[in-house]
Amino acid sequence: MNEVIACKNLRKIFREGREEVSVLKGVNFSVNTNELICILGVSGAGKSTLLHLLGGLDSPTSGDVLIAGKSLSQFNDSAVTRLRNRFLGFVYQFHHLLPEFDALENVAMPLLIRKIPVKQAKEKSEEILIEVGLKERLTHRLGELSGGERQRVAIARALVTEPHCVLADEPTGNLDEKTAAQVYELILALNEKRKTSFVIVTHNRQLIEKMDRVLVLENGVLVRIED
Repeated sequence: MNEVIACKNLRKIFREGREEVSVLKGVNFSVNTNELICILGVSGAGKSTLLHLLGGLDSPTSGDVLIAGKSLSQFNDSAVTRLRNRFLGFVYQFHHLLPEFDALENVAMPLLIRKIPVKQAKEKSEEILIEVGLKERLTHRLGELSGGERQRVAIARALVTEPHCVLADEPTGNLDEKTAAQVYELILALNEKRKTSFVIVTHNRQLIEKMDRVLVLENGVLVRIED
């Protein structure tokens, strides 16, 4: 299997005045093609920080992150953005959709950033929205969508670029139990159909049981939970 993301001896220190807080203390980690990985950890352990570093949204204090075998340290911000847009998708606890646009327009945004023609971008966005069960919601704005529907739009936006891996940070944290279960079943189905890897920060027990690997971030390092 090919590695889609890897990090080597990843460290992150936050400075607060004269204080230094070491959040990540040498994380070594990789994600293979079509792999489902769950990351657990107590609040403040650094789970979101790790996802941000893996996605090139922040820079480590030391160590290296590789996306599709390419070291982020050798690129400037613009090049990292292009690499991220090509290989990665993101889903957050808060969907971060744009309220002034409808579902179709929100999903098309990453493709338009790639300079893909509007007609082609909308056709591809419609296809993925239908795939996630939103055929009747294409032209609805956020105020007309339920919480679960908004998160489906966010998942569609993450997948529309056909990324190698999706990084998801508590993607159902704001949803009720039934809706959360539906969203996770969708993620599992999309993983099976599209062969996209997922790295998910979650505490959902039902989802954890279906992961290929479960890791715990504690004391600044990742520890694998064996079956």
